[in-house]
Amino acid sequence: MPCTFKFWFACALLACVLPSNSAFAQSFEELEARLADHPSLVALTYQAEASRERRSAATALPDPVISVGINNFPIFDPSFSEFLPTNKAISIRQEFPNLAGREARAGEEGAMAEQTDRIRTARHAALRGELIALLHDKRRIERQRDLARLRNENYDRLTDVAETEIAAGRPAVFRLAEIEAERTGVARELVDLDREEAEINARLIDLVGLVPATPAPPVAPVDWSGDAMAFQAVRVADAGVLVADYSVEGAQAAWRSNWGAQLTYQQRESGANFAGDDWVSGMVTFTMPLWAERSQAPQLRAAKADRASAEMRYQAAARSAAARYASEAAAWHSAEDNIAVLERNIAAVENEIAAQLTIYESGVGDYAPIIDGELAILKLRSDVAVEEARRASAIARMNALLVTP
Repeated sequence: MPCTFKFWFACALLACVLPSNSAFAQSFEELEARLADHPSLVALTYQAEASRERRSAATALPDPVISVGINNFPIFDPSFSEFLPTNKAISIRQEFPNLAGREARAGEEGAMAEQTDRIRTARHAALRGELIALLHDKRRIERQRDLARLRNENYDRLTDVAETEIAAGRPAVFRLAEIEAERTGVARELVDLDREEAEINARLIDLVGLVPATPAPPVAPVDWSGDAMAFQAVRVADAGVLVADYSVEGAQAAWRSNWGAQLTYQQRESGANFAGDDWVSGMVTFTMPLWAERSQAPQLRAAKADRASAEMRYQAAARSAAARYASEAAAWHSAEDNIAVLERNIAAVENEIAAQLTIYESGVGDYAPIIDGELAILKLRSDVAVEEARRASAIARMNALLVTP
């Protein structure tokens, strides 16, 4: 068989054997770069850019209106030189909406762009926190899976000890049933871990488009200064208050007049009894708020109500963010306390194992209690892995609530 054919045959076989959802080894910085391209974040970027473009257009004047026509043209005797008032005309009209209203609309669009930027920043922080939590969950699953396999190995050793005791005439048959029941529990735990890993992988694909084999980054809690504006959600709500402020300014500007100007050039041709001539007409227009009680006043009241609503949303965001921060901090401290308790239990079991090992080496006791102690330690270390992942997730989500440099 030619070497080239062997090479391509091996490549095809490898492609068939490898799973389609194989993990990719990438640094966390690379994952962050992929996260920044998440469709929800890119959509917010475009939305902010659209608001900035509308802000630029808001202060521009409307297009002028150009009119071309004839005046007093006779129908039954069509002619441009028989009837004195007949003339040709071309005019241009320009509207000048009041400057305060245009500036208020521009400010509102700019404030909406700023609000969208803050929403994007908050969303990015939340997604980053979720990414860190998922990576720590993946590490927790790997540790629990390894510990479960070690427990199975210890159950094999414990089975050998029980069978030896039975062969020696000791009543240890019931112990074999207990071992099998516990081994079944380990098998179910491994199945549950596989399910959890599949769910985590699906969420990772949603975040970064792949299943990374990236080590979970270390996390350290960020202290809250006590200022409500340190929260991402509060900054978003504060930008909403600014949007409402500009809306009120726009409603107030509606009481002012909108101006307009028109210039018309007219031309009359020479006739039998009159001479041709050119002349220019001009006019200025402006609006008067005669129907303010039915138009401007309700609009202003609505804008002020929106402003009050935005202020209440700010207060609600401050309360909610502080409560969420306290909740995540409580979960973090609870996990730390649980880890300390579990570590003390592990130390106690290790001391008991050492004592049992001394008794066994003296030729008095059995080896089964030593294996039972090792199994207990493996279970406790599995619980430690769960609490460590819970602690990291709480810190990551807690940090995501805050505005960080």
